[in-house]
Amino acid sequence: MQSVNKKTWDAEDYSKNSSAQFQWARELIAKLNLRGNESVLDIGCGDGKISAELARIVKTGKVLGIDLSENMIKIALKQFPSSENPNLSFLQMDATEIQLSEKVDIVFSNAVLHWVKDHSAVLRGVRSCLKDNGRILFQMGGRGNATEVFNVIESIIKKPRWFNYFENFKMPYYFYGPDDYKIWLSENGFNPVRVELIPKDMQHNQDGFLGWLRTTWFPYTDCLPVELRDEFLADVIKAYSDVHPVDARGNAHVKMMRLEVEASVI
Repeated sequence: MQSVNKKTWDAEDYSKNSSAQFQWARELIAKLNLRGNESVLDIGCGDGKISAELARIVKTGKVLGIDLSENMIKIALKQFPSSENPNLSFLQMDATEIQLSEKVDIVFSNAVLHWVKDHSAVLRGVRSCLKDNGRILFQMGGRGNATEVFNVIESIIKKPRWFNYFENFKMPYYFYGPDDYKIWLSENGFNPVRVELIPKDMQHNQDGFLGWLRTTWFPYTDCLPVELRDEFLADVIKAYSDVHPVDARGNAHVKMMRLEVEASVI
């Protein structure tokens, strides 16, 4: 996972609480219609399991997973060593500073780039590492993503119990729309094939919802003393469930909005 702060991700906890991201990644991979011999760059590889899924498909190709988080790269290398995965490798690298020694056929990214402000920088680096017939397929949080969760958290952090901890808080997420991306693609040497917002229903059981909040909403909990973080998350879950009750199976639902970007090199 590409992070705004490479020191804050708990890689092992994220690995346990990222089932929705993995499911959506598999759906996205299917849209690549891979032949099996392509070279693929996976931006924001996180714990490596999505890169490994790609590597299993491109058996005669190769996959490079990159991530800014040192912790994520360490767990990816541990889980998928090169001795057992000869066509899969990992490197610590910033998505806005991509430099590769060899060009690739495809650049792929799932559930990552909403952590990055400067997408033109991402696209410049991506364009420089793609072959002449190269293509990209990205999915990220888009405009309107998780609005209901944000609304609840905003109400919580305004309460006297929590207000002082968030006085200087700055939003670390960047949820863009198709209009933004079409401009950036054109400016950086890409022909848009499909750029659209896609609504998704994220479902979590009680433990999964807590794990997702703890691992991917850490910019909020990092503002708090360690001993208060569980209490804060409990307040968020209660407030959210009061407005959005769990279903008959006890699952919480979160309305997500994903920006999906498919483009080819001009």
